[in-house]
Amino acid sequence: MQSANMLLKKLVRYSVFPFAAQHGMKQDLFSLSRTLILSHCLKEGSSRSPSEKLDLDAWKEVMKSGLQEVSATASEPKETSALAAAREILEMWRLAGRLVPENVTEEQLKTFIECPSKSAKKKFLKFLYLKELHKKSEKRKTEERRERRLEMQESTSKTEEPKRNPFLCLWTSSMDKIYNWRVAQSMIFGQPLVFDMSYEKDMSDREVANTVRQLVLSESCNRRSVDPFHIHFCNFKDDSLYHKEFIKHYREAWGKLLITVTDQCYTDIFPKNKLVYLTADSPKVMKTFDHDKIYIVGSMVDKSIKTGVSLAQAKRLGLETAALPLEKYLLWSRGAKNLTLDQMMHILLTLKDTGDWKKALEFVPKRKYTGFVNKPVHELKTALNLINALKLRKRQGELRKQFAKNYSKKLTQK
Repeated sequence: MQSANMLLKKLVRYSVFPFAAQHGMKQDLFSLSRTLILSHCLKEGSSRSPSEKLDLDAWKEVMKSGLQEVSATASEPKETSALAAAREILEMWRLAGRLVPENVTEEQLKTFIECPSKSAKKKFLKFLYLKELHKKSEKRKTEERRERRLEMQESTSKTEEPKRNPFLCLWTSSMDKIYNWRVAQSMIFGQPLVFDMSYEKDMSDREVANTVRQLVLSESCNRRSVDPFHIHFCNFKDDSLYHKEFIKHYREAWGKLLITVTDQCYTDIFPKNKLVYLTADSPKVMKTFDHDKIYIVGSMVDKSIKTGVSLAQAKRLGLETAALPLEKYLLWSRGAKNLTLDQMMHILLTLKDTGDWKKALEFVPKRKYTGFVNKPVHELKTALNLINALKLRKRQGELRKQFAKNYSKKLTQK
């Protein structure tokens, strides 16, 4: 008997309920099926023993679970039908010439269906359409750039192929050997040039990367010069950001550079009376290049222009300071008087070779000055003061004449 009841439950759940869900007869069918099942059980119950009773609560739970399954299965086709209807609407609007994107995801379709009004739907579709156009244009631009880059590489490879000859390769290798020999000689007999690497705490990561890039340019410029410096990187830590950026640039060649790298301070290596700290904040101006001095340059790139940092470092160590005579030789127009490290290297190498300040200061960016000074600075200052005084006197005379004219008019009116 129990097996017959279970079979009847399954038949009702899997045959009657799906049919009712499709035709909208869930509530009526629930009462009908309940009466059918109960009548069948009552008929059998009359022949049963009175000790056997019906468990109505169990039957209610079975019927409720069946209705929940039917509602879940019925909601899925509703969602799919709504999405299909939305896609048909989009296709119709696209054929009508409205701004509709070509590819629409299910999430975007659901957002489109949830829009409260027709104007909101149009605005949402226009937004998706413009976004799709932007993506297409970006993709087209990247492809054009890639094709242009490939064409340039092909053209350069074609032009460079006939230039490659054994004589040119021999020349470059021999020149590299000559440069390395000069730098090796400077490490024994050359004039030292110190880069102070103790400013990492005063810079951001980006500024440290820019500093290392300028130091790389300075090292290559020094290596190709006629009389190179013996470069010292002092206060250099192995686990610093400087070291990591140098490894990025040089890789395996970092250990083969002909420079001196140490974590010691320059005051522990060289005598203090020979050290000169070059800083733009120094009150003392450098007049001539001294071949017996050891110049120190702060390895710092400061975008916010923190004045006095290197000067405070030099004063704390009790060192002599000097600044380049920019105002003496250049008509400075704008900007701070701070130069990059590679520009400082060019200037110092030119001074070391020629001793000509005008030739050395040509490496200062042209945007910072209007020209070179032809007369001494004190003469220019006196001339400017005289011009300003004359202008002021002329202005005062004009004001007196205007006041007298206005005063005479008032007297005549009275």
